[in-house]
Amino acid sequence: MLQLAPETVASAVDDPTPVGIAGALSRLIAEGAVAPGERLPTVRDLAASLGVSPGTVSAAWQALASAGRIVTRGRAGSYVADAGDTRLAPHTRRLAGHVPTTKLDLSRGTPDPDLLPPLRRAFERAAPHAATASYHDEPVLPRLGRLLQERWPTTGHRITVVDGALDAIDRVLQQVARYGDRIVVEQPSFPPLLDLAAHLRLEVLPVPVDREGIMPAALTQALSRAPRALLMQPRAHNPTGVSTSPERIAALAAAIRRSPAGRRIMVIEDDHSGEIARGDLSSLAAFLPDQVVHVRSFSKSHGPDLRIAALGGPAELIRAVEARRTLGPWWTPRLIQHSLAELLTDGEAVASVARARATYAGRQRRFAEALRRAGAGAPLPADGINAWVPVDDERAAILQLATDGIRVAAGSAFYRDDRTITVDGRDRIRVTVGAIAGDVEAVADAIAAASRAPA
Repeated sequence: MLQLAPETVASAVDDPTPVGIAGALSRLIAEGAVAPGERLPTVRDLAASLGVSPGTVSAAWQALASAGRIVTRGRAGSYVADAGDTRLAPHTRRLAGHVPTTKLDLSRGTPDPDLLPPLRRAFERAAPHAATASYHDEPVLPRLGRLLQERWPTTGHRITVVDGALDAIDRVLQQVARYGDRIVVEQPSFPPLLDLAAHLRLEVLPVPVDREGIMPAALTQALSRAPRALLMQPRAHNPTGVSTSPERIAALAAAIRRSPAGRRIMVIEDDHSGEIARGDLSSLAAFLPDQVVHVRSFSKSHGPDLRIAALGGPAELIRAVEARRTLGPWWTPRLIQHSLAELLTDGEAVASVARARATYAGRQRRFAEALRRAGAGAPLPADGINAWVPVDDERAAILQLATDGIRVAAGSAFYRDDRTITVDGRDRIRVTVGAIAGDVEAVADAIAAASRAPA
């Protein structure tokens, strides 16, 4: 087992504070100067080399452990963490680390479990009706199909159900794009979408997002390269929380219509937070119904473990997706479909989702106001559960928050090339504000302080 000499770490430390020490070791790990599995010097030895107290080094080690950079094994010592769970793709892996000792994990992008509607009554009511008489039945229960149609942004789409939003996007991309094709993706974007594109060997054309959604000029430029698909999140965009304005949707539709390549592009809209978003949906389906596939997920509103999303679009394309599913899962379990139908109509469940929507909106509002009072850069106007917070240095902010027991997501994970390229040149972190069930103002104060942490 390799043992890292205390002098190696000490020589890289310019600022002998907990944040400075943690930052120096984090840079050594990132640069490859320190290998995964390498044993770190003891707290006492490094403190002696730096001329600081053991408590200072211990605080740095706690911050690195909270950030997932090192693991502590009691008397066996502390070690550089492995690269990550290899079952996960690269961008996704950066979001998946979990540190049990973290007091407050705001890195997940998942809903507050206490705000999800209770499932027991829905399952009890669904169970007697969940029998499947034939493998060849329609994949969508008629009752659920009618409820989904009432919520759909356009008429004329065929609607099916699949196992979550990412499953829907994957199945559509496999129908419309082939090896080497180009697809347009928002920048920043949800990391699993970037990993999915890489897995399918598709070339990603990133287009920037501002406070109103995708920037039309950037989309026009991307369309000149003849992409096969456009992936967008029109409401409560992850990570920024931005919702596309009606005016911007109209401008994007005009850009697609003007482009010679616009006639062959398929737009995939991921409305992953629709039931808990406070804003109305602006959809390209109102302008280009035959070129839009709309995805409505119920994970954030009704429970991630339901694994269900609605997928609607041109009938020929949706039938092709359904045909392909007959060679795999065939249908989404009818027990789950019945349960979702109950949740969408039961008064108690409907009220629970409405309370969640209002609660998330309140947390977003208080968080943004507290950041402004603390003198931090305000995030973009956010809907849903996430906020995209500007910081002076991503790594320094993450490490300082880790010393406070707060975990956030690195903004660089949401970019195609792991580099934070923004209109104002600042780094970002994604904060799952929806998970702050306690003192929102205190958390915002800690994040504001971390946003100014020096590199």
